Amino acid sequence: MRILLLGFYYPPDISAGAFRAEALVTALERRLPEGCELHVITTMPNRHRHEKDLLSEEEALPGGEVRITRLLVPGGGRGMASQVRAFASYAHQVRKRVRDEPYDLVVSTSSRLMTAVLGAWVARRKKARLYQDIRDNFVENLPFVLPGGTGRLVAPLFGMFERWALVRADRINLVSRGFEPYFRSRYPRQRFTWHTNGIDPLFVEAFESGAFQPQATSRENREDQPLRVLYAGNLGFGQGIEHILPGLAQRLKGRAEFRVIGGGAGREPLCSALAEHGVGNVQVQDPVRRPALLEAYREADVLFLHLNDLPSLENVLPSKLFEYATTGRPIWAGVAGVPARFIEEEIDNAACFPPCDVEGAVAALGRLEVSSRPRPAFVAKWRRDRIMGDMADDILALVKHEA
Repeated sequence: MRILLLGFYYPPDISAGAFRAEALVTALERRLPEGCELHVITTMPNRHRHEKDLLSEEEALPGGEVRITRLLVPGGGRGMASQVRAFASYAHQVRKRVRDEPYDLVVSTSSRLMTAVLGAWVARRKKARLYQDIRDNFVENLPFVLPGGTGRLVAPLFGMFERWALVRADRINLVSRGFEPYFRSRYPRQRFTWHTNGIDPLFVEAFESGAFQPQATSRENREDQPLRVLYAGNLGFGQGIEHILPGLAQRLKGRAEFRVIGGGAGREPLCSALAEHGVGNVQVQDPVRRPALLEAYREADVLFLHLNDLPSLENVLPSKLFEYATTGRPIWAGVAGVPARFIEEEIDNAACFPPCDVEGAVAALGRLEVSSRPRPAFVAKWRRDRIMGDMADDILALVKHEA
């Protein structure tokens, strides 16, 4: 039995999709029946300067059951055109790589839909079973992502791609329960699962080892100093940080110092807005490797999260929430809908405010207890290795009975 897993991002890329794909590969590897092979086709990291490590194109994991192929694609740009070029290169190379390869099962993990389309194409050519892991509601988001009405014009076309990719899937996993109404109404005959994001092993280990314990310079010992607020994550259209942070930082001048670690299409607008308004209490840094990120969490008093003010984003469940909650730090979140309800039900010492609402954010900050509070029950419930283990069992169930 041979399994193909397609995922555009994979470590050492530092993205939510990369970490999810790696966790799934680990879970599958531990469960592969004897004689099975897992072939992962992904890309060489290309988005951030510090990712330019020397990697071999082909890597076999210890044991020999898992082979990872990393394809070199054009990168470096932050716009939609750059993303289209990169994926077109990836898809073209995948088609060539799989031409003479037999597969019994194809697994795609996809946020921008087209990896799911590619997976469906390969599965059809190989007469293989198909498992689709859908990490975002791309078609519903398009009208808000592309400017000038372009998104509304092209959404029907991508809706056709979505239908082609999903109607023949043997199983569809949705990363958020908030996606259910959209997908259930369009694909009522499909079988859905909800294996969501979770806490990566690195953060579980850090929690268990006490690595997130406050430093000697924690808030409890420096109450007369400004709050150290950290945002760590993507700076893209979906986050809309540029719409909230300049005004919020100005409003809290002298009370809070903001540290932003991340990259994406929203970084330049954010920096421009900060410079235009003369905001001096925001430091913007490039993405860092995870050990440095752990240290940044240790140094923070409060963790900041924000999603743009769009109806479609009320149904997502950001992976960053799981990471933040593991640290025990207070969480200050500009979210609505599904993520707001999740925070209310699952995470203590967290306060939500309406996205892009500066005064609402100030009021929410006042509701937080600015101290570290471990969340052991949350960590136990939302470990990614457990979630991905359940997902791997579902995937292998599609082919085990045929072996």
